[in-house]
Amino acid sequence: MIRLHRVIALFVLLCGFGFSAFDTSDPKTEIDAFNQNYLALHQKMDTQGILALWAEDGVDLMPGENPLIGRPAITAWLNGVLAKMPGIKVTKQEMTFHDVRVVGDWATEWATEHQVVQSPEGKVFDGYGKMSLLLHRMPSGEWKVQQEMWNDMPKP
Repeated sequence: MIRLHRVIALFVLLCGFGFSAFDTSDPKTEIDAFNQNYLALHQKMDTQGILALWAEDGVDLMPGENPLIGRPAITAWLNGVLAKMPGIKVTKQEMTFHDVRVVGDWATEWATEHQVVQSPEGKVFDGYGKMSLLLHRMPSGEWKVQQEMWNDMPKP
């Protein structure tokens, strides 16, 4: 009889917690993997890959711009920028992520970045910035950018 009570108690526990008690995934490890992929996609200038990391209703808060609301608006803005600068190449992209905080299906973090871009004419942009990211874990388990805000910063 004691065994039956233990089995029932275990069943109730598992149903009540959606088996999450046995979930061995570590959200911070997932975010670290997300960040490495995010960086790699920027280094390769993989626009489609970068855009795929955005939530469909994500919001991008670009400096000096109105909020870009939704992946279609973000895509249009990015494609417009790239169309004005054909042939540019990212020659250096560094991002250092800080202060990852995860609460349930939401995560916040901030990053510093250094980007060097070269135009076909040989002009070089060498800039530094900082960004804040709000990430959301989708029902599929994937982390997506829900909000991004960034601006320039002085060279360290």
